[in-house]
Amino acid sequence: MKALLAIAVIIGGVAWFYGDAMAGYARAGTAYGAKNGCSCRHIGGRDLASCRDDKVDGMAAVFLTEDEDDKSVTATVPLIASETARYHEGFGCVLDSWED
Repeated sequence: MKALLAIAVIIGGVAWFYGDAMAGYARAGTAYGAKNGCSCRHIGGRDLASCRDDKVDGMAAVFLTEDEDDKSVTATVPLIASETARYHEGFGCVLDSWED
């Protein structure tokens, strides 16, 4: 029981100490994933499963989903960050957080 408590305290301490950095990396990864996934899908015309193969090293925790009707792709790091990019005719794929 004490070992389990010690492990929980260590994990909590690491999460507290590195939390801001991890959240920043997660936000950058989801923004990159959403924009590239949207461009691959709606500009390149490829299947989203094929676009998932384009993720760079270190993006294993970034998951892509799409809304075909909305022409959008959402990238998520579970419980940490999420970003959506939508295709706009004439502008390409734009992150929702960049829209007014």
